[in-house]
Amino acid sequence: MRGRREHLPTRPTWRCLACGIAWPCSPAKLRLLGEYRGNRAALGIYLAGLMIEAVEQLAELDPAAPPADLTDRFLGWLRPRG
Repeated sequence: MRGRREHLPTRPTWRCLACGIAWPCSPAKLRLLGEYRGNRAALGIYLAGLMIEAVEQLAELDPAAPPADLTDRFLGWLRPRG
């Protein structure tokens, strides 16, 4: 399909390529859960690495305003539903 974009992060802003909101957006989360089905620990490790990259890049964009804690954004949604 022409013009269709995947829900991937754009660097260094860490916004979604397709919808423009903070990545990982809901469609990206669903895709990642499907890709890592049965291996949530590996998904957590992958996302933690991306979170570190995001913190570094966002800090470079505006050194005067360090990025907010990104733990909930990148990892909080992985918590098991109680």
